[in-house]
Amino acid sequence: MADPVALDTAWLKANPLPDHHDNIDKNGRGRVLVIGGCRRVPGGMLLTAEAAFRAGAGKVTIATIASAAIPMGIAFPACAVVALPETESGEIAPESADLLIAELALHDAIVFGPAMIDDDIVAALLAALLAALPDDLFLLLDAAALRAAAAHANTISARGSRTILTPHAGELAALLGADRDAVARDPLTALREAAGRYGAAVMVKGATSHLMAGDTCLAYAGGGLGLAVSGSGDVLAGLIAGLGGQGLGPLQAAAWGIWLHGEAGRRLSETMGPIGYLARELAPLAPGLMRGVR
Repeated sequence: MADPVALDTAWLKANPLPDHHDNIDKNGRGRVLVIGGCRRVPGGMLLTAEAAFRAGAGKVTIATIASAAIPMGIAFPACAVVALPETESGEIAPESADLLIAELALHDAIVFGPAMIDDDIVAALLAALLAALPDDLFLLLDAAALRAAAAHANTISARGSRTILTPHAGELAALLGADRDAVARDPLTALREAAGRYGAAVMVKGATSHLMAGDTCLAYAGGGLGLAVSGSGDVLAGLIAGLGGQGLGPLQAAAWGIWLHGEAGRRLSETMGPIGYLARELAPLAPGLMRGVR
């Protein structure tokens, strides 16, 4: 494998953001569907949804458990909500699959997995979604969905290059059925294997994050320790999906998302301190960061 290329402003300028015309409407700016949440983490989807908007998406829909859907819609009135049946333990119920499949044609990008806990339910919903996804729909699998993805490597690979996987080292190990310590010692070898097996753009989060798709490997040297905080990954997923919904491919969308997420962390560490800022404070910095690269 070739040495990783630095993910910096030079690379971003060579792989620019979508050039929207003044007469584009909100549907043309990208429609993102965020699927996830549970009673234990009812508000996590708000982080992902806001990040998608901050990255430029025109419309965002949150599909989550019924008991959280209306409060979310009130807390974030720009979002549409889909209230899904829930289990007694407060998870999205497996019978939600038909409702989710009905939403697919209305969106350009899907995020599946954040703030979900029950692995069996996630696995059942992922199987149903993969069977129904249009080939050209941008799909981001995160968090719990990554643990379920290993059983669907062939199906994911068959989608071609419209999928992005966003694991940390432990989730990357789960994707490969490998030992976590071995992956942590040599994340680039594991990343290359995962990108080949799943036919997708795959990143591995860390002090230096790496992203691989095809023969391209990028490295971003992180935004600092403060990014290691609850909700940070939900923001990253939303940034990437917001960009993917606007037409960027998984490699470009993920690269921009990683950079925006990291640079937002870097700025907050400079203005507030190296730790102690909140994940929800990252996304509002994205529009200014994007403008600075143009």
